[in-house]
Amino acid sequence: MKFYLCKYIPPRPDFLATMTTDEKTWMGHHGTYLDRLLGEGKIVAHGPVMDPAGGYGVSLYQIEDDENIEALTSLDPIVQNGAGHYEHYPMLHIKHRG
Repeated sequence: MKFYLCKYIPPRPDFLATMTTDEKTWMGHHGTYLDRLLGEGKIVAHGPVMDPAGGYGVSLYQIEDDENIEALTSLDPIVQNGAGHYEHYPMLHIKHRG
């Protein structure tokens, strides 16, 4: 297994407050995509971070050795529509309740 902290970086610091109609639609699809990966066990947890300097998203991934984290995050609808990108940080392991 491989583990990652993935940080979704929106296209601008005030993105969450100033999303266009299209961006709101893409954000909905983004949430659905992450929830699907959560259901499949590829994501352990995900959610928005309300940083005063600009919000962003965080996801903790637990994926098989043969899976590629960049490939998974590139399929995120919000990224496919050009509204931001991901940073990927490898982790040694993830400990969690449950």
